[in-house]
Amino acid sequence: MMDNLKRQVSELVAHCEGRVGLVIETCEGRIEINHNDKFSAASLIKIPILIEGFRQCEKGLLDLHEYLLALPSNRVGGAGVIQALSADLTLKIIDLMALMIIVSDNSATNLVIDRVGMTEINECIKALNLQNTELNRKMMDFEAKKNGLDNFTTANDMLTCLKVIDQHRFLSKESSDKAFSILEKQQFKNKLAETIDSEAVQVANKTGELPGVEHDCAIFKYGGKTIYAAVLIDQLSSQEEGKQTLVQIGKVLSNFMKS
Repeated sequence: MMDNLKRQVSELVAHCEGRVGLVIETCEGRIEINHNDKFSAASLIKIPILIEGFRQCEKGLLDLHEYLLALPSNRVGGAGVIQALSADLTLKIIDLMALMIIVSDNSATNLVIDRVGMTEINECIKALNLQNTELNRKMMDFEAKKNGLDNFTTANDMLTCLKVIDQHRFLSKESSDKAFSILEKQQFKNKLAETIDSEAVQVANKTGELPGVEHDCAIFKYGGKTIYAAVLIDQLSSQEEGKQTLVQIGKVLSNFMKS
């Protein structure tokens, strides 16, 4: 079965116009393609930010129920809802972390980065042994990007993050379960999870996209089995091409789970 899965995934990658980096891990084995190649992280960088938030809570350095004021001056565009809400909006850190993941809110992410600390997040990345992941700028900071600062990750590093959360290997069980629950409430499931039967399969995922970039990483649980998948795609002239590659890989994984 694993050989057939590898063949199908390899064919889909070969037909994608963009560069693909992926890791898929099942109880039967592991598929790696360009798994340590660095990609612009897009919104996938929000997963290690989430992990560091819970880590600081466990250390007593952060109260997740502390309120932060989402000033209009601290709001940015792109994904999310905070930019459209009241000017005097205050939210708990735990709610900002949830918005950061489930609707990929960029303003929420930047508020969390400011409160948790960029240096501390990068220290967490090192503690997680993520070899090629860096947080170098906040969301929608195009000036920083123009000056060569970007956020990077790899398929392998993202898979490590998924496993750390699911297997309680870095955070306490309570914190890991809360992080998993936030990922499970993800509202963008139009890539790897597009063809997955959400009533039968438990899905916890995070997508990311930029011009020419389409990413998704996900945990799938079905019938006592778990599949971890991290698929990163860049160098796309068509966003739809990247999305369809992710959808088709998800479809292959769905068939594999049910076989």
